Amino acid sequence: MDDPIENRGGDPTAAGALGDVLVELRHVNKHFGQLHVLRDIDLEVGQGEVLVVIGPSGSGKSTLCRAINRLETIDSGTILIDGVPLPEEGKGLAKLRSDVGMVFQSFNLFAHKTVLDNVTLGPIKVRGVKREAARKQAMELLDRVGVADQAAKLPAQLSGGQQQRVAIARALAMHPKVMLFDEPTSALDPEMINEVLDVMVQLAGEGITMIVVTHEMGFARKAAHRVVFMADGQIVEQATPEEFFTNPRSERAKDFLSKILTH
Repeated sequence: MDDPIENRGGDPTAAGALGDVLVELRHVNKHFGQLHVLRDIDLEVGQGEVLVVIGPSGSGKSTLCRAINRLETIDSGTILIDGVPLPEEGKGLAKLRSDVGMVFQSFNLFAHKTVLDNVTLGPIKVRGVKREAARKQAMELLDRVGVADQAAKLPAQLSGGQQQRVAIARALAMHPKVMLFDEPTSALDPEMINEVLDVMVQLAGEGITMIVVTHEMGFARKAAHRVVFMADGQIVEQATPEEFFTNPRSERAKDFLSKILTH
């Protein structure tokens, strides 16, 4: 049976193949001390595109992801979300951040609040949604990610996989323009990884714009429109999953794939 999202058409390097450019990075540079972690990054992500960023540890993937909602500041260059440059700070940044959903490696749920409260807090406080409407939406989202029966529990009472699915629901509750995933499965036990990836594959099939930093090559093959390969703070190459995994162009990518795909 064909996977419904297996066949991704269009030019892999053109964000506009799917829709208007939603996220744009122009000449972005970032240093940590002497370390040049992002080197003149140019990248466009189209509306509805699923972009997967892969590469060796220390290649700048997570820094790139975190820079897109200004969790990491940049030294130079411009980042635009839906045509608007990221503000330095203040209300403008808070508003833009509310349009960018973020799912972290370590869940980052509020430990003292129930699962339901974790998902309703943002819409009520930031979007001004009425409590009853927020609760209704939260229950629908928790059902969508398969944890509605955990709504009254605290995060510590859930497995890591369940917590990460709550974190995804929490991000979706804000109706973000783009979802960022920073290695969302790397803190999970192996048996929990697929339950999170299954939810992400489902979201990818629903046309949500996603930028995913991950080590999960199966997800990249299955759900991405485009794979971006980073090394040493640079984008070395980008292509459709099919092209990248079967015929990588750079020696760096060939070396990376030979190490991870042989085990």
